[in-house]
Amino acid sequence: MQPRRSLRALASTVLVLMSLGVLAAQDVALTLPNQPDSLKFAIIGDSGTGGKPQYTIADRLVASHGKFPYEFVLMMGDNLYIGSDAKDFQKAFETPYKPLIDAGIKFYAALGNHDNPNERFYKGFNMNGERYYTFKPKPNVRIFALDSNYMDKPQLDWLDKQLAASGSDWKICFFHHPIYSSGGAHGSDVQLRALLEPMFLKYGVDAVFAGHEHFYERIKPQKGIYYFTSGGAAKLREGDVKTKSELTAKSFDTGYHFMLLEIVKDTLNFQVITDQGKTVDSGALPRFSDEDKKKLSTVPTER
Repeated sequence: MQPRRSLRALASTVLVLMSLGVLAAQDVALTLPNQPDSLKFAIIGDSGTGGKPQYTIADRLVASHGKFPYEFVLMMGDNLYIGSDAKDFQKAFETPYKPLIDAGIKFYAALGNHDNPNERFYKGFNMNGERYYTFKPKPNVRIFALDSNYMDKPQLDWLDKQLAASGSDWKICFFHHPIYSSGGAHGSDVQLRALLEPMFLKYGVDAVFAGHEHFYERIKPQKGIYYFTSGGAAKLREGDVKTKSELTAKSFDTGYHFMLLEIVKDTLNFQVITDQGKTVDSGALPRFSDEDKKKLSTVPTER
């Protein structure tokens, strides 16, 4: 009888592993350095549908953590499409990411245009009741979450003061609407760019992440700043990236995806993984020096 119980236990374990996507994701080769003392994090955008694509990406995200122990996840907005009742948080957040939540991985959210502003009070999004906020995961890195739905004067004044006082080598901003995008449905939010880019340049922001567009895009560096769009963790707008855009360094709009990132000294390493477990973009981006940023800040802006 003992062997039979052991077989049942083994079968149960296999089912659990399969539900987390671990077995399916073993063929994903990491391109990141995966160094022991680096800052590791993940990014998902436009994730809160509660549907099968979200759960598939969640499985991949969980499986990746087994190989690449990231400390937290940044959410690019549209975190809940289906509502903001307790059952909606459960279906579109707590259940798909339960293994990560149980492991103590924090999720930091920005608000999207489909989000209820009251989501900022939800403990699991770590917004502490604020539409915009900042945190410092490592001594040399500070991250700023913004509300691009309402970029009002109080928020701009707050960002100006926070960037000025940061003192961090790496300054990273994330919010929902991309200020550089090759998307056919939306494209670059030029008005938002006019408000934010001068401040980014003044204080030496290094990287900016957004969602909203339901695809992945890495923009060619703009005035010494790296821009990414990652809005395909549960929604997809297939074929929406303009193929002749001068902005695009790399794009992917034929499947769902998430991002893994690792900061090692002055290098931002990244890997973009699809729902099928394939890597569609990866690389190591050096942080521009303050001197280079000053020179590049005078370069004409791409449209």
